[in-house]
Amino acid sequence: MENCIFCSIVQGDIPSSKVYEDEQVLAFLDISQTTSGHTLVIPKKHVRNMLDMDAETASQTFARIPKIARAVQKATGAPAMNIINNNEPLAGQTVFHAHIHLVPRYHEEDGISIQYTTHEPDFPALAKLAEQISQEVTS
Repeated sequence: MENCIFCSIVQGDIPSSKVYEDEQVLAFLDISQTTSGHTLVIPKKHVRNMLDMDAETASQTFARIPKIARAVQKATGAPAMNIINNNEPLAGQTVFHAHIHLVPRYHEEDGISIQYTTHEPDFPALAKLAEQISQEVTS
């Protein structure tokens, strides 16, 4: 796709520090290196994000993640890892070519903060929402 930095990386027009490549998937070190070893895994086919991804592309991309993540963890010695996917700006997506972040974690004070707030469950509302989502999945 025109003006897509990740498509330019796939095409070789922009250099990258590749850690894995095959016919469908490319993985390379994120230039920002949130932590040492921060890696991006992308489908070579341009897809805006997971919400636009077909099942085949998702399968091809996600099937490679465990192997790449284990390699990053072994090479860096990181004791833990976040595997993150952001979809749309509100969720933190800034590059609109689907990608998965593999972020090695070394200690709690490494500059990464992911917090989930909890709320008292409203079980009838949860049941209604689950039914709505279930209907969308099967439609």
